[in-house]
Amino acid sequence: MRHPPRSVLLAVVGAVALVGTVTVPVVTASGATPACSVEYSVTGQWDGGFQGSVNITNNTAAVSSWSLTFDFADGRQLRQGWNAKWSQSGTTVTAANESYNGSLATGASVSAGFIASRSSGDAVPASFKLNGTTCNTDVEPSPTPGPTDPAEDAPPALRVSGNKLVDSGGTARRLLGVNRSGGEFMCVQGRGIFDGPVDDASVKAIADWKANTVRIPLNEECWLGLANINPAYAGANYINAVKDLVAKVKAHGMTPVVELHWTYGQYTGNSAGCSDVHASCQKPMPDMRYTPSFWASVANTFKSDRTVVFDLFNEPYPDRATATTTQAWQCWRDGGSCPGIGYEVAGMQDLVDSVRDTGATNLILAGGIAYSNDLSQWLTYRPADPAGNLAAAWHVYNFNTCSNVSCWNSTLAPVAAQVPLVAGEIGENTCAHGFIDQVMKWFDDRGLSYLGWTWNTWDCSSGPSLISGYDGTPTAFGTGLRDRLRALNG
Repeated sequence: MRHPPRSVLLAVVGAVALVGTVTVPVVTASGATPACSVEYSVTGQWDGGFQGSVNITNNTAAVSSWSLTFDFADGRQLRQGWNAKWSQSGTTVTAANESYNGSLATGASVSAGFIASRSSGDAVPASFKLNGTTCNTDVEPSPTPGPTDPAEDAPPALRVSGNKLVDSGGTARRLLGVNRSGGEFMCVQGRGIFDGPVDDASVKAIADWKANTVRIPLNEECWLGLANINPAYAGANYINAVKDLVAKVKAHGMTPVVELHWTYGQYTGNSAGCSDVHASCQKPMPDMRYTPSFWASVANTFKSDRTVVFDLFNEPYPDRATATTTQAWQCWRDGGSCPGIGYEVAGMQDLVDSVRDTGATNLILAGGIAYSNDLSQWLTYRPADPAGNLAAAWHVYNFNTCSNVSCWNSTLAPVAAQVPLVAGEIGENTCAHGFIDQVMKWFDDRGLSYLGWTWNTWDCSSGPSLISGYDGTPTAFGTGLRDRLRALNG
């Protein structure tokens, strides 16, 4: 869906007065090995500043990338660093791996150093987190589900079985919920990471609608931390914010769907959303330069958590650039040099391969052409998935071509007969819910999945908005989805 209109590193001056090393030791309550260990050392101090280092040891499964976070006290400010990509947002300092030191085998260590300002005192960080896991503490055992903590409250790891999505026990599951827009555009516009609050209360409000799924649109340049993005909203800061939202969604029993919305590549042809080469609007297809790397990174981040679903690309529209529908579908699957698109395209097969090459077996969604509204040849051109865990994604609004029961019966039903079908976006620009009521009934009658666009407080005349407040107060449009979800799952 389209959206509503919207320091130089300091050198150290003067000699460094070395005063000996101050180190935070690794201590656990029981003497057990922690999941990760961090030794924090102050190796030099002078008036107004100090030099420090961190030595990180990974004691769990091997990782291909790492990000360490901790908080500075006493108004300390990071000035420069080495052997990691260092950044600071508020009091939180992040050190993310460089390209040459991302891999950490079990038991392996890596060190990085920094220089920071200080006003007074020798306060040291109280805690450290490596890839979101607290270090220097015992690994707590997973709690055993009890009468008030049923295991079924956790979202399931989903897999494809015939034309159904099923959980580990083989029970059929549907993805029913909302989109949470913001992560695709706020960062590239230099305004933040999410549009509106993503605290626990706002996520709970989604669950209170009896939604079981939240789709989270993303921006590849922000995730990869490219130079055109404000560092406060890019790289490790952006990734950690996404991981935190995913964790909140899961904590309320809902399935997180991470989806690539905006990408790199200059396109000025038919139906272009912008002339910018950067990821500032919807492009007709993903790009080979960055998108495979984006999906490899996302897959490595979440491959140990199969409850997370991967939606490859929001709304492909190569059909607007190419001369024939056949060319459009070939471009969609195979990428390369596509007629009418001036950059090298990453096809859906390239993206499936990027995910699977990491070892991730998470469920993957792939939308068709014509802004994901056309699935007429999806079965013919579907990419090969060695994990056998690929489903079809479809989008529909009242102004799309395939927006009537006749089209759904002729083009969607054959796809849904063979593979799981997920309507990743449903909506209308009428500020009402008469159209999506028809969509939901058609999908309900067939046991299929759908997600409303969008859980944001926009004026409904500029973009379908489900809510007027992040406490879950519905718009007239949102009332239709809320009431349907509560009737199904209440």
